[in-house]
Amino acid sequence: MAHETKRISARIGSIAESATLKVDGKAKALQAAGRPVISFAAGEPDFPTPPHIVEAALEAVRDPRNHRYTPAAGLPELREAIAAKTLRDSGLDVPASRVVVTNGGKQAVYQAFATVLDPGDEVLVPTPYWTTYPEAIKLAGGTQVDVFAGSDQNYLVTVDQLEAARTRHTKVLLFVSPSNPTGSVYSPEQTKAIGEWAEEHGLWVISDEIYQNLTYPSAGETGSERGAAERALSIVEAVPALADRTILVNGVAKTYAMTGWRVGWMVGPADAITGAANLQSHLSSNVSNISQRAAIAALTGPQDAAAAMREAFDRRRRTIVSELNKIPGMLTPTPQGAFYVYPDVTGLLGRTWGGVTPTTSLELADLILDQAEVAAVPGEAFGPSGYLRFSYALGDDALLEGVRRLQRLFS
Repeated sequence: MAHETKRISARIGSIAESATLKVDGKAKALQAAGRPVISFAAGEPDFPTPPHIVEAALEAVRDPRNHRYTPAAGLPELREAIAAKTLRDSGLDVPASRVVVTNGGKQAVYQAFATVLDPGDEVLVPTPYWTTYPEAIKLAGGTQVDVFAGSDQNYLVTVDQLEAARTRHTKVLLFVSPSNPTGSVYSPEQTKAIGEWAEEHGLWVISDEIYQNLTYPSAGETGSERGAAERALSIVEAVPALADRTILVNGVAKTYAMTGWRVGWMVGPADAITGAANLQSHLSSNVSNISQRAAIAALTGPQDAAAAMREAFDRRRRTIVSELNKIPGMLTPTPQGAFYVYPDVTGLLGRTWGGVTPTTSLELADLILDQAEVAAVPGEAFGPSGYLRFSYALGDDALLEGVRRLQRLFS
């Protein structure tokens, strides 16, 4: 009998579908079938891309220069704009040659891990984590080591926890502030302490800064008392010595409502960036020139629209935290950044709601979708069970109606 081979590789066959996109897809299918589902699943601003960015793209479409291949690492003008943004917001002065423009932040995450990991290398992953990190680490041959911080720590890991998880195989620390899925932001003191620890042990750091421009005033401040937003200090600004072993990942998707334009980037040491650019030259070549021209306008043009969107997110943040915390058994810490809340729902488990007794957050999310027609992503997508992620990047009216449905369900 002839030897039977697997139809697809074990490596690709082991990849899990994005849980957030899966839940959002189910919600959209129900909406298309006429169900009045309100989805808190997707991390996608509900605003249109600002007009001046769209106009820049329209001009780019008409320019024959943009109809041809361009450098795989990105348009020189965009790499310069990213370098300027990195200095402005991350405190790191880099030449444009140390920037690679990618097809969204996901490609940057994948290439960052692929560039520095060899089989058997361990990555310390603060948990809860975004769903794509485990798959990118696994595809690069690395081993994920979860370091969990619950709601009692505001989902922020400590140096002691990281040290307890470190082994001789540890090569990379993943650092994400503000966090997806929790919205938590490390304080400058916490960031500095973690950065100094990583520097002491010679670790690489992959720092995902995609939400760095979406931060908000401290909890408890309202109206005229509200001060300046908490700043998400970059780990390379907190510990400059780390710059030689840190890759920063970022993009225009969240700040400028440009999720569909697919423009991200990575910034790092020359050897890592050269390696990533070589990989991209074979993987995808250049990002769409039209999208790159739009990203230049986003980074160098007026920031008024981005500021207005941030103010709207802040308003929604305060509303959803206040309203969710009215539900007995649901504990919702106040996030300082991004556009997510991550309530601890262990107090709702093991109890009967509408004839159903959920014992996991996955079962609870199914119950909520079936009985309240509200879509949320269960904690199993981001680490341990017992949590739900709600994105508040949706309209104010839909947000309030969705939360009120939950209040009625769990009354």
